[in-house]
Amino acid sequence: MCKHTVLTFTTNNPNMKKLSGIIILCVLTTAIVSTSITYALFNKLAKNSIASNQAQGVQTKFVKNDINISPSSLPDDFVTTSARVTPAIVNIVSLTNGQTRSNGSGVIVGENGYIITNNHVVSGGSSYEVTTNDKRTFSATIVGVDPTTDLALLKVDAQNLKTLDFGDSDGVRVGEWVLAVGNPFNLTSTVTLGIVSAKARNINILSAQEYSVESFIQTDAVVNPGNSGGALVDSSGKLVGINAAILTETGSYEGYSFAIPSNLVRKVINDLKEYGEVRRAILGIRISDVNETIAQQLNLDSVSGVLIDSINKNSSAEDAGLRAGDVIVEVNGKATNSTPELQEQVARLRPGSRIDLKFIRNGRLTSKNDIVLKGLD
Repeated sequence: MCKHTVLTFTTNNPNMKKLSGIIILCVLTTAIVSTSITYALFNKLAKNSIASNQAQGVQTKFVKNDINISPSSLPDDFVTTSARVTPAIVNIVSLTNGQTRSNGSGVIVGENGYIITNNHVVSGGSSYEVTTNDKRTFSATIVGVDPTTDLALLKVDAQNLKTLDFGDSDGVRVGEWVLAVGNPFNLTSTVTLGIVSAKARNINILSAQEYSVESFIQTDAVVNPGNSGGALVDSSGKLVGINAAILTETGSYEGYSFAIPSNLVRKVINDLKEYGEVRRAILGIRISDVNETIAQQLNLDSVSGVLIDSINKNSSAEDAGLRAGDVIVEVNGKATNSTPELQEQVARLRPGSRIDLKFIRNGRLTSKNDIVLKGLD
C-alpha cells in the first residue's frame, strides 16, 4: 500500500473527506496527556475511529513520546503554567445555517473579548459560538481575517476575561520546552508538553494564497484536530505561537506540529483590530533559498541567505538599488538564513516602515539602510 504524507489543519469538520496530498483540516484537538488514566480514556474515545480505519486497511497506532525524562529534570512550574493558561483558551464552533461546520480553539488576548484563532477555523461559517473554560457560551463576530497567515480575530461581548500575554517568538530556542493548549477531539482544555523541534518551517500549506507567509515553529507537543487556533506557550505561560497544522499520514498526530510565531501574530492582530484588515509591507522581490550549487556559483562562505531572483518594477527594492543575484543575509539586525525568515521579518511591518538590509553582492558584504517599504497596493 502506498503511503501519502498529509499536511492538515487541525480542525474538526463533520463533512471532511480524506484527501491524498495537501488537505485542510481545522484544528480541534490537542493531544494525549501522558498518564495511564488519560491514556485509557483516550483509548476508549478512539476505539470507534480505530475500528473504522482498520476496516479500510489503515494501520492505526497510538503515538507517545518515548523520551526518558526523570521528574527532577522537568521545570517545577508546569502545573502553575497550565493553571494560568487554560482559563484563556476557548472552544470555537463555526456554524452554517445552524449546523456545525467545524470546531477549533482560540486564545483570549483582550479582557474585553478579543480572541485569536485560525482563519481556517472560521472560514465558510455564518455564525460562531465561543465557549470559555468556565463553560460560558457567547456569540462571536469576526473582526477580521488574514488568509495569508491563517489568522483571524473574533470578538465576544464580555468583560474581565482571563487573557494570555504575548511572548517573544524570536527568543524561542530549538530544544526549549513548550506547552500546547486547546480542545482536541472536543476534549476541553487539554495540555500537552513537548519541545521546539525547529523554527522558520515552510510546509506549503498556504501555497494557494498569494503573498502567504509560512515561518512556523515546529514542535513535538501533541496536537490533533480541534487544536487549531489554540496556544503554544513557553514554560512561563507566555504565548509564543498559535497552533495551526500537523504533518501526518493518518490524519492525527505523528510528532510534527506547527504554530504561527507570536511576533507575527501580534502584528496581524493589531492590524485587524485597528483597520479590519492587514496592512502588509513588501520589498517587491522574487526570492529563493541559497543551496550548495548557488553558494558555489556566487563564492559564498556558507550555504545560507536568501537569493534575489528578480526585482519588481517601482518596488521598494528597485528604489533601494537592490539587484537580482544579491543574497540577503540580515534584516534589521536579524539573520535571514532562509526564505521563511525573510518573509516573516518583512511581514511584521507596515507600509512606510523603514528597514536596514545586509546582503552579499559580488562576494562582498554590503549594507542598505532606511529602505522605505511600500504596500501591496
